[in-house]
Amino acid sequence: MEQVYVKARAKINLNLEILNKREDNYHNLKSVFQKINLYDEMYITKTNTNSFELQTNEESLNNEENIIFKAYQKLKEKYKSITGIKVILNKKIPMQAGLGGGSTDCASFILSMNKLFNLQLSKKEIEDIGKSLGADVVPCFYKSAVIAEGIGDKITKIVTDFKYYIVIVKPNLSCNTKEMYERIDKSKEAVIIDNTQKIVDGLKNNNIELIAGNLHNTFEAVMQDRVLVQNIKDAFLQNRAIGSLMTGSGSCIYGLFKNKQDAMATYKNLKLKYQAYICTSYNSKREEEF
Repeated sequence: MEQVYVKARAKINLNLEILNKREDNYHNLKSVFQKINLYDEMYITKTNTNSFELQTNEESLNNEENIIFKAYQKLKEKYKSITGIKVILNKKIPMQAGLGGGSTDCASFILSMNKLFNLQLSKKEIEDIGKSLGADVVPCFYKSAVIAEGIGDKITKIVTDFKYYIVIVKPNLSCNTKEMYERIDKSKEAVIIDNTQKIVDGLKNNNIELIAGNLHNTFEAVMQDRVLVQNIKDAFLQNRAIGSLMTGSGSCIYGLFKNKQDAMATYKNLKLKYQAYICTSYNSKREEEF
């Protein structure tokens, strides 16, 4: 095998509860991560060099702070069989948006390198590498909905093949995850509402109303521009969404829909004013490692 092509899918959080701060300065959380059919495209090719080359449509990623480059370095230090590679990355997932773009690129890259160089890594070895690079990387290894706990590294699979429609708005606002956690630590308004089981029941029983009625994200309470977030959520609900929430630490807000027609009508309306995307949930039916 000389080349791997992979779709690195984004995620939304159907709920996100920040439970407490740990002694190691990480935070314990509880969240249902849902993979979605919005993705970055990545081609990884072996080269005759001993170096890493990145070609991407997002110039700001073309540096050694890129999480893909960091993953390559970590793998190459540990596994001497790894040679040079060229990565072509077509970014479609908006950045600093709460959709896990960097984390899913990293997770997909690690899984692809395992195949490309026949490293035969165990599931635990793969997860340990991911965890060392970022807390959100571990749930991004999974190709369907999961419950993530701890710092995001304790995963429970959700058995579901529920396909539902999602419209996402990226406001003209970016959120720094570190700063958002700092706001949580200082805030007296952040509330924990653990609706995880209800959301899981909704996913297992194809009940979009049950999911939509139990959306919650602790980070919404500490957004710098809460009015903007609320205005976008209201815009979703005034159109045809049955529920709306900010994902991750922001800044994207999404709406859930009963059917494709309602999602498409809302997408057409909101894209006149906002950067908008339409997609579906993604739950792989294939028997895969993750």
